[in-house]
Amino acid sequence: MSNVELARAITTRAAEAGERGIGTDESRVRRWLKGETPRAPVPQLICDIISDRLGTPLTCADLGLPGPQHFRSAGNPDLPWQASSTIGALAHIIRSEIMLPTTRTTLEARNVHTGHELLDPLQSWVAASSSLSETSTSAARTGRIGMSDVEGIRAVTATFRDLDNRHGGVLSRKAVIGQLDEAVGLLSGTYSAGTGKALFSAVADLGSVAGWMTFDAGRHTSAQRLFVTALHAASEGGDKALGAHILQCMARQMSHLHHYEDALDLVALAQYGARRRLTPASTSMLNALEARFHAILGNLDDSERAADHAQDAFTRIDPVEEPQYMQFFDEPELCATLGVAHQIAAKNSSGTHRTRRAEKSVGLITQALTHRPEHRVRSKAFDHLGLARTHIAVGEIDGAHEETRSALELFGVIKSRRVADRLVELHDEAEPFTDGHVGSDLRQLIATALHK
Repeated sequence: MSNVELARAITTRAAEAGERGIGTDESRVRRWLKGETPRAPVPQLICDIISDRLGTPLTCADLGLPGPQHFRSAGNPDLPWQASSTIGALAHIIRSEIMLPTTRTTLEARNVHTGHELLDPLQSWVAASSSLSETSTSAARTGRIGMSDVEGIRAVTATFRDLDNRHGGVLSRKAVIGQLDEAVGLLSGTYSAGTGKALFSAVADLGSVAGWMTFDAGRHTSAQRLFVTALHAASEGGDKALGAHILQCMARQMSHLHHYEDALDLVALAQYGARRRLTPASTSMLNALEARFHAILGNLDDSERAADHAQDAFTRIDPVEEPQYMQFFDEPELCATLGVAHQIAAKNSSGTHRTRRAEKSVGLITQALTHRPEHRVRSKAFDHLGLARTHIAVGEIDGAHEETRSALELFGVIKSRRVADRLVELHDEAEPFTDGHVGSDLRQLIATALHK
């Protein structure tokens, strides 16, 4: 098996066994081969996969890995007649049967490109330039395309962005793809090089919205394809700043699917590739995301430095000078992003450091929630979930319960698989509190909402 094949097999086997949050790539397999120890239950998954390929029962010890010595997967008839194997198999089955629905374990999620398979081809974006010329024509359409057509696409894009913010991406996903089809048809028309660049840029922006709605609907492979082709369209439009925006959308998707190093690499690619074209809002947004991803990876000092850079860049924003696609990045969005970074840092800290970071998180996310525009319904749901998870991190289950109820009220009026996936995470994080009535009720509220 190649490293890529093994990585994909591990992700697939983990999903089948009901193990959430396990997604690997070729680079991680290489690190394991060099001696790095994978975390449980990956050693056993590797053992099962190689045993099946060889047709010979193996133990983790046979492969030089830590783990139970005589455990086979729950669905295998060759399960050893031993207590430890039986317990392990039962635990896997139970986790699988009671697992709440999440888009992270679907076939679409498993088939997204990750690691070098994703990042290496995108490196060329840095040096790529538009190939359009004044003679760019096609017989596919008659009539010359003008700036009024471009403005029409931009107006449609703004409408779909607003729909996405108010109602989530599920309901309007097919509609935006239909509009994208119409816009792509214009690219086969006749236009000047200047109009052509503006047209490609407008189509790229509409494509990024289509990708974002598709991501919000949990269609991860389709979303990634839309993002990548939108990035190419932005390159033909000579719009590096828009390309950076599309890369940050891709980074958020990778983070959602727990490919955190890929998310950080995509942010770095955006920062480098568009370094001379980034507006203050784009700079602040990318630094804020960098702070979040560093926090997830446990790089707390790097996270704080990136947060400082984000706040500094934000002070230089002139909303009038920012492109339409950056209008969402206002003060509440900055506060929410940094608040989540502090929330994650709190989980990775202890003692007074945990308390301090949790207090920062609550303060920032509360500020975001207070000042969110009314139409940003999904963002408000995320804010309530962010507060709930911060309360969980410091053991304040009553506060978590209150914020969860608020989030679920908003969840009832939007269609967003991303919000549903975050609810599953909160459900899992509340598991240590199930001995009490409040913790148990919190988890039951989430389970009921997700199974409706």
